Amino acid sequence: MAILYYDKDIDDSILVDKTIAVLGYGSQGHAHAQNLKDNGYNVVIGLYEGSKSKSKAENDGFEVLSNSDATKKADLISFCLPDTVQGKVYKEEVLPNLRPGQTLLFAHGFTILYEQINPPKNIDVVMIAPKAPGHRVRAVFERGLGVPCLVAVDNDFSGNAKNTALAYGKGVGGGRAGILETTFKEETETDLFGEQAVLCGGVTELIKAGFEVLIEAGYEPESAYFEVLHELKLIVDLIYQGGLGYMRYSVSETAEYGDYTRGPKVIDDNVKENMRAILKQIQSGEFAKEWIAENDEGLHRFNHLRKQNEKHPVEKVGKELRDMMPWLESTT
Repeated sequence: MAILYYDKDIDDSILVDKTIAVLGYGSQGHAHAQNLKDNGYNVVIGLYEGSKSKSKAENDGFEVLSNSDATKKADLISFCLPDTVQGKVYKEEVLPNLRPGQTLLFAHGFTILYEQINPPKNIDVVMIAPKAPGHRVRAVFERGLGVPCLVAVDNDFSGNAKNTALAYGKGVGGGRAGILETTFKEETETDLFGEQAVLCGGVTELIKAGFEVLIEAGYEPESAYFEVLHELKLIVDLIYQGGLGYMRYSVSETAEYGDYTRGPKVIDDNVKENMRAILKQIQSGEFAKEWIAENDEGLHRFNHLRKQNEKHPVEKVGKELRDMMPWLESTT
């Protein structure tokens, strides 16, 4: 049984009088920094020269330094940068300024697992990975709550690496919801699989396929949109609140029967085989190599796919309908 840590289990005194450098002030970076600051931690922000985030971070009350100077000043350096940027920043700005006994902390294990970053042995290497986008991490924290986090240790030079990571996790609000112990390997591989096979890739393809089937059968695009996309949030909210059983309890028996009898015809053994193939590509490092190469070569395929998907009819119809539903902003 996995171990969960809560605020009452965590002694955050290990980070008192320490300086935390949060590198990056985007989605995760701004949330980590602001939550830590609100909890009384000493935080500085590291950014590259000319970053558009500098004025925002300064307006939020932070001292903003170069990544190099932030590394020199900090006891703990938190990487809240995109996976594909971290390696370059580490090699050029962080590594030359590291000193024994510092802590490197990651919000995702990608660059450590796939060896884009190879830290020296005389520092602690840990992870606190909130299981939500950054804006959600911040919004939930402001309501006095938190989102679950994962904690892992890759290198424990000090003998206190896990305690340091947990103190950081408490600082960002994870201890309010529970911090689950894991490994860099497990977090990275399950996170990538979840994104690709279910949460992003799986869901978006299911929505588009359902929309296309209804349109091809002669139904109105607006009706198709409501049935396969708009109502999805209502169903997911029920699942989020009480699991699959609560969702099935809440919907009609007609919907529940359709769930049991037709769902397995859509998500059949062939789909599971495709999912296994995706997982193998993640476990072998094939996906990581592909994604790193895509970035190195200028993101041409990525940008083409982005533009292609932006033009899908479900996006056009959805925008027109959402423009007529201003109340949606208050429900996100």
